[in-house]
Amino acid sequence: MFVLPNLFTVSSIFCGVYSITLSAGEPTGDNFYRAAVAIFFGSFFDAFDGRVARLTRTQSDFGVELDSLADVITFGVAPAILVYKWALAGMGIPGIAICSVYAACGAIRLARFNVIAHAESGTQRYFVGLPIPLAAGMLVSLVIALNNIESPVAEAVGLWPIATLVLALAFLMVSTIRYRTFKEAGLNSRTVLVFLLVTAVGVAVAIRGRPSLVLLVYFSFYILLGLAEEALFGRRRRAAARAAQAAVRLPEPEEPLLPAEEDEVPLENAAAATAGGGSGDEGESDA
Repeated sequence: MFVLPNLFTVSSIFCGVYSITLSAGEPTGDNFYRAAVAIFFGSFFDAFDGRVARLTRTQSDFGVELDSLADVITFGVAPAILVYKWALAGMGIPGIAICSVYAACGAIRLARFNVIAHAESGTQRYFVGLPIPLAAGMLVSLVIALNNIESPVAEAVGLWPIATLVLALAFLMVSTIRYRTFKEAGLNSRTVLVFLLVTAVGVAVAIRGRPSLVLLVYFSFYILLGLAEEALFGRRRRAAARAAQAAVRLPEPEEPLLPAEEDEVPLENAAAATAGGGSGDEGESDA
């Protein structure tokens, strides 16, 4: 039973490696599309490994660490190589540096997540920083949405807008902006209404535009939702956190009291006592 959730995690690694091999191959639109779809399949496996572990009651620290290592490959390295070969290769060394920054920030974000997960217990309502699967989903959905355009990506969109997006996603991953996990959302009329609204927006985008734009709209809305909540409630939340920290702060320890002077033996008395003891011993020996 402990092997079952880890099989899902390893399947995510296979999807990431397969995406890397496609991106590193012949730079064609079909290979880039298949590489993007492979990362999406990896996100499905990544989403189910934790649920399978909870259903089978096989959660372990080993599974947590393995999941983070898999995410670095599937949602850190694979999207970085895909975006570089797809668009940023024309920038040369700066393109390599930008994609490396994205992968490095993804690894830092996962390391911080593991530390927070070990320190806190219970269900977390918010992610600290943009989760790396969602950052990768934003990049992959962009590749899929622009896959069918006739002109090259560098001419249709431009290299610097894509590079700016990659750097922005890297910053959001290591930032302290909170993003909702939606784990506390239960089955009620409000959540059903929100689900129907989100579905209606996706259907409208698919009909009026293209189906490939639906995922791009969804990921963009989630990222903008976190930014909007940070702009509206971030200052108030930080002020409340500082007030709570000041309320529970322990008083500073007082300086230790010096021993009383009468308990101390002055150096002159101690030297005289030592000298007197020595002269008495000598006199007894002489006697």
